[in-house]
Amino acid sequence: MKATSNEGFKLFFLLCLFSIYQILGATDTITTTQFLKDGELNISSSGGSFEMGFFSPGNSKFRYFGIWYKNISVTTVVWVANREAPLTNTSGTLKVIKPGLLVIVNETNHIIWSTNTSRSVQNPIAKLLNSGNLVVKEAAAAAADDDKVGSFLWQSFDYPTDTLLPGMKIGFNFVTGKEVYLSSWKNEEDPAPGDYTYHCDLSGYPQNILKKGSNVIYRSGPWNGLRFSGATNSRESQFYTFGVFSTKAEVYFSYQLLASVVTRFILNQNGALQRWTWGDRNKGWALYLSLPTDNCDTYRLCGGYGSCNSLNSPVCGCLDKFVPRIPEDWKKADWSSGCVRRTEMNCLKGDVFLKYSKLKLPDTRNSWFNVSVNLEECKRICLKNCSCMAYSNLDIRNGGSGCLLWFEDLLDIRQLTNEGQDIYIRMDASELASQDKSNGHKGKLLAWIIPLSAGVVLIFLSLVIFHRRRKRASEKKKGFWGCNGNYKMDYHNGNRSEEFELPLFDLSTIAKSTNNFSEESKIGEGGYGPVYKGMLEQGQEIAVKRLSKTSTQGQDEFKNEVMYIVKLQHRNLVKILGCCIEGEEKMLIYEYMPNGSLDSFIFDDTGSRVLDWPKRFHIINGIARGLMYLHQDSQLRIIHRDLKANNILLDNDMNPKISDFGIARSCEDDKFGAKTHRVVGTYGYLSPEYAVHGVYSVKSDVFSYGVLVLEIVSGKGNRRFSHPDHSLNLLGHAWKLYKEGRSMELLGDFPIDVHSTPEVIRSIHVGLLCVQHCPEDRPSMSSVVMMVNNEGELPPPKQPGFYVEANAPDNEFSSSQYAHSTGNEITITVLDAR
Repeated sequence: MKATSNEGFKLFFLLCLFSIYQILGATDTITTTQFLKDGELNISSSGGSFEMGFFSPGNSKFRYFGIWYKNISVTTVVWVANREAPLTNTSGTLKVIKPGLLVIVNETNHIIWSTNTSRSVQNPIAKLLNSGNLVVKEAAAAAADDDKVGSFLWQSFDYPTDTLLPGMKIGFNFVTGKEVYLSSWKNEEDPAPGDYTYHCDLSGYPQNILKKGSNVIYRSGPWNGLRFSGATNSRESQFYTFGVFSTKAEVYFSYQLLASVVTRFILNQNGALQRWTWGDRNKGWALYLSLPTDNCDTYRLCGGYGSCNSLNSPVCGCLDKFVPRIPEDWKKADWSSGCVRRTEMNCLKGDVFLKYSKLKLPDTRNSWFNVSVNLEECKRICLKNCSCMAYSNLDIRNGGSGCLLWFEDLLDIRQLTNEGQDIYIRMDASELASQDKSNGHKGKLLAWIIPLSAGVVLIFLSLVIFHRRRKRASEKKKGFWGCNGNYKMDYHNGNRSEEFELPLFDLSTIAKSTNNFSEESKIGEGGYGPVYKGMLEQGQEIAVKRLSKTSTQGQDEFKNEVMYIVKLQHRNLVKILGCCIEGEEKMLIYEYMPNGSLDSFIFDDTGSRVLDWPKRFHIINGIARGLMYLHQDSQLRIIHRDLKANNILLDNDMNPKISDFGIARSCEDDKFGAKTHRVVGTYGYLSPEYAVHGVYSVKSDVFSYGVLVLEIVSGKGNRRFSHPDHSLNLLGHAWKLYKEGRSMELLGDFPIDVHSTPEVIRSIHVGLLCVQHCPEDRPSMSSVVMMVNNEGELPPPKQPGFYVEANAPDNEFSSSQYAHSTGNEITITVLDAR
């Protein structure tokens, strides 16, 4: 009996030793006796998806403890512990201490960061799960492989930084009273909380909001069961599912993977919400979507009862049967005062509800909702309360359900093309009567018009055709007309016809601002005509682009510029303020760029000294982001076709802005690869397929961008480049140096910090990838942005297009073509010979 007891004790002892060995030997776990010191081997999750340890972001000398993807070549940090308490050296240690705290200590064993918990356990451990969640739990639960949330003392998923991983939640827990939200990094080298935060807001019906400080700058719209009503590009995906979920304990936004794909949702330091997906083939992150998308995503841009439509110009307008609250402000493009009902309501006399369709539903903060009430009952509830301004369904599935009520002015409305919801807005009863009366009159008129029209239709059509021919002939000569203080242009695109409006400036105002177009005010000139600096009476500096009376290219370019640039809103695109049309004078008014164009810096000995490497890299990055917006995120999807150094303008902070959309073209959906017999652009920047065959696409712009990057790095122009040892152009020279492993020599004697060397080499590499001969080999601009801003391995470039000698003749593109140079001898038009 005694022997049996001893054997049982030995067995128990061996089991305990085995359990301890499992815990100590686990690569995903630390214990109260096993620490993780800076410089030691990092800890990985059991499935190998994530890794944790100490790191320094970018060129920072501070040390942080974080979690990042393990098997991805581009170091991508998804969580940081001590983001507000960095270590100043490499002496940090991560420990687990009783009663269940995770701490970071410095060289003096002083705690600089710690978790908190209201529970205590005897044998706490910390474990990195394969989801990227770092948890603290009881060792016994780890031995039982219990990774349920209820067994955790603490988890990093409750304290996210700038990244939302699959399974993470942002929202509010009613039991703990804790809100979980994303917060951006300050910058690429400082993970401390930045200016931007992203919340699942519960102050009314759930919606996600993006804030800068305490101010809301973007709102997703309420969750409607399928998507957020205002997130126009929150696409359904075969890779993941997302939504707002509600229980008695919590309400939160989250997403789950449906396939084995690596994807993350981040709030970057500039306030952009982005979803990135990893591509194993390209070994890089690809941008899947980005929010906000355009100017209409700006929170309450159009004020109360104002509706934003990015396809209109101006983008703001009043809802039907509403008028501007302060008309004078609206004429100045200040829409913040919003709109009011054209007929004031009187609740005692009776009100009605009018239906408005395809809208991003208004801000739901301070709204009221009931999930069990149908739409008819919802109407009755709203009608009984004179403070209720509108109602709608909560859920659009299965014909609609639930009730959502608004009790204040309706804010942040957007007109949508395909998505959007119905909302019923409270109006004076006379509005419904006038609508019915109008419909009745229309019916009577129609009864008369139909029989009468049969007799006059041929005469009418003949007059219309005659009139239009004369009008088009006149417009071809003039091209413009004004109305109601605005410049209005009719844009025909396929079967669509849209009107664009711009504020119209008086000629006398512009003449006065430019000192009557004096030579002292002149700041440049191109094939379009001269450009002047002006100062309006309010003190605003402007740039005036004046169409030369002798210009052969200006008429069409003027229309094209207005057509596209009024639709585009991005920090890296130049902003148009208005135009001036009087008699033969035609001018475009832009925001003034005090530092002029990029070419005046990079191709000038004096200017190049001002443009140190950090500024050059900032410009390379900004141009890439502007192009990515044109190609991917703007609704028109624009190919610029004339990207070059003197079309990049620099503001007071040296932020680059792409300008001159005179020869730009739009392409619907993914129909890239259009062909033209009129090749326009600039020698040295044109891609081979465009210059030789007239085939252009977004990859044509990518080629031009690559040329521009190599010019920014080297400070030399592609076609003006010369070298004593060979006759290659800049692309050929950069390619030669790359193959010989001497890419840094492209800088010449330009001084840089040794820490900037990797950025320089990476920029040259990206530039060479962009100028590859075949369009399909060139990366997209979203990939370029990723490659420029990350440190992962890049694919080797192939030989660039136009790998030619610098002294090749101007007609080097094809012996069957000839070139026609415009007035500025830079921008050219290449025509196919007959």
